[in-house]
Amino acid sequence: MTKTAWVFPGQGSQTIGMGSDLYELSAAKPKFAQAEQILGWSIPEICQSADDKMSRTLYTQPCLYVIESILVDLMRTRGHRPDLVAGHSLGEFVALYAVDVLDFATGLNLVKRRAELMDSASEGVMAALIGFDRDQLEQQIAQTLDVVLANDNNAGQVVISGTQAAVESVLSKVKAKRTVKLNVSGAFHSPLMADAAAEFKTLLESVTFHAAQVPVLSNVDPTPVTEGIVLKDRLIRQMTGSVRWREITLRFPDERIDRVIEIGPGKVLTGIIKRTCPDLVLENVSTLAEIPESIGS
Repeated sequence: MTKTAWVFPGQGSQTIGMGSDLYELSAAKPKFAQAEQILGWSIPEICQSADDKMSRTLYTQPCLYVIESILVDLMRTRGHRPDLVAGHSLGEFVALYAVDVLDFATGLNLVKRRAELMDSASEGVMAALIGFDRDQLEQQIAQTLDVVLANDNNAGQVVISGTQAAVESVLSKVKAKRTVKLNVSGAFHSPLMADAAAEFKTLLESVTFHAAQVPVLSNVDPTPVTEGIVLKDRLIRQMTGSVRWREITLRFPDERIDRVIEIGPGKVLTGIIKRTCPDLVLENVSTLAEIPESIGS
């Protein structure tokens, strides 16, 4: 019997007009209305904004959360259920919604505050490295203050995060096929987010996390758990901790996962996963048309 994991992309996967086939869908309208009440602005309007407001963290994260959550609802309506879930950074909130750890409104309120805190962060930078010597990179990070491995996506793609001087120092000493400075407001997934993380922790601690229906692989600890208290602790550590996506991917075969469905815009995660575990069956659900037929139909 095929075992399936659902994975949810985070910031960087957004596209102008994403979710456009969902805006007028009767099954989705209540969620868009509820989101507008919580956020004070319209998801469809921001997603279709000609001046690309959606690229700003303040808007990106709630838009992704709502669109991906609606796709989860539509998957469930057709009888689909995962055996395991994981989400990349912001996507972890959708993963928790998908397995009933958090309800939609609770998750969106958390994402709204997270986006506000991260959008207002002004210290530090992030940069992606593609095609590099991992030993050399790890050595330089170990020898350089104020820089960390923020996203370990796969063997050939990572993101480092820290002060501008520290990040530039590492980039100057590590040979890579390509390096890209990321257009973000701060050094996400690094100790430089400690103040924002401390404020977010206060909000998280006030929220009840229910037991997950199926195991969750968290960014900061890619071992499968269902206990709500553990999942909350891991999410508390996420803003300053590394996204250990390479280890999450390697866990899929260990958990006898055969098939991975990326739910959300783009194909970023399936592209990353393919390099680490090429034998997995990879699928994408970014539109209504891509949702598999109802089970048993």
